[in-house]
Amino acid sequence: MYIAYSALQNPLPGGQQQPELNQPETPSNELQLRYHAYQTVCNKYRQEIAAIQQYIPGWQPKFY
Repeated sequence: MYIAYSALQNPLPGGQQQPELNQPETPSNELQLRYHAYQTVCNKYRQEIAAIQQYIPGWQPKFY
């Protein structure tokens, strides 16, 4: 969904960088975090997704 994608892509205001975590981000760890965020957003908006699917059968939010 665009909402999940934009929340992950928007930089912090003022050009600040995101704080570093204790563990360095590896590509696989980042992918797991993004997939978890995608699942969370899909669960949160499942009613809206179901309403869209009434008009567009088989529609699924994109995972970026």
